[in-house]
Amino acid sequence: MFSWANPFKLRSRGVMGMNQRNFSYIGRYNDRSLYPNVDDKLKTKTLAIENNIAVPDLIGVIRYQHDVAKVFDLLKDHNGFCIKPAKGSGGKGILVILKTTEEGYLKASGEIVPKNEIIRHISNILAGLFSLGGTDDVAVIEALIEFDPIFKGLSHEGVPDIRLIVFQGYPMMAMLRLATHASDGKANLHQGAVGVGIDIATGKAKRAVQYDRPIELHPDTGKSLTDIQIHDWERLLTLSAGCFEMSGLPYLGADIVLDKNKGPLVLELNARPGLAIQIANGMGMLPRLQHIESLDRRHPSIEKRVAYAQENFND
Repeated sequence: MFSWANPFKLRSRGVMGMNQRNFSYIGRYNDRSLYPNVDDKLKTKTLAIENNIAVPDLIGVIRYQHDVAKVFDLLKDHNGFCIKPAKGSGGKGILVILKTTEEGYLKASGEIVPKNEIIRHISNILAGLFSLGGTDDVAVIEALIEFDPIFKGLSHEGVPDIRLIVFQGYPMMAMLRLATHASDGKANLHQGAVGVGIDIATGKAKRAVQYDRPIELHPDTGKSLTDIQIHDWERLLTLSAGCFEMSGLPYLGADIVLDKNKGPLVLELNARPGLAIQIANGMGMLPRLQHIESLDRRHPSIEKRVAYAQENFND
């Protein structure tokens, strides 16, 4: 475990801090003109479809306040769905509905959301309540993700996802994020979600943390966190590596979910991915970033970049 009060120890472990991330990687490599490719979830989805990158199915988009009530026409053939702001961040404004009932719409928590709350939520999205900078937004409605059975008992009231840091097209560090009661069903480590470091070479769990402290069992379900093996791992890595060409961003975070029917799907991308992935893995990112920077020639194909990452970033 890191001793976060000791900067010398952190440096010796190759841990990257926020300033170094911002200036040496995000500021140096990511062209700001390309940020809308990932900051706008609707644009990300459009680019993904154009680049044959798998994403959750799009049910529809609500763009204007006078069209808000039309959402129920879009939803009439869908038992479950997800409503999210196109320009939201940190999971804010995302409403996941598992089932449509006579009383309303059922959330994972068991709460029933009535129709008028659906309308109010979408209106708030359009008004920019959840968007970056409070700018006007659009509401994106997606098909419900049915997460893979391998995650049964591993996530509380939320969909588990895999965060990968991709640099110059090489997937170089990964973690599984699991919702908890403390995180209110969100996969946000700062709110109490569990982070599980995943070996790039194999897709196997290495270690797990909650609130920066090592744990072995999920705090709500008691399920072991140390024997997780993510299947379709190479396919998942290939999907994340392809996000480099899709977005044009050399340094990015790719959030991927495993759907039980469709396999890996890109949920969203991030031009400023957080650093908690280092805590989950018990190691710093700098050695791997510097390794990629030192390559004389980068591998042109996605498949070769994935194979190189698995061979050289094994733990």
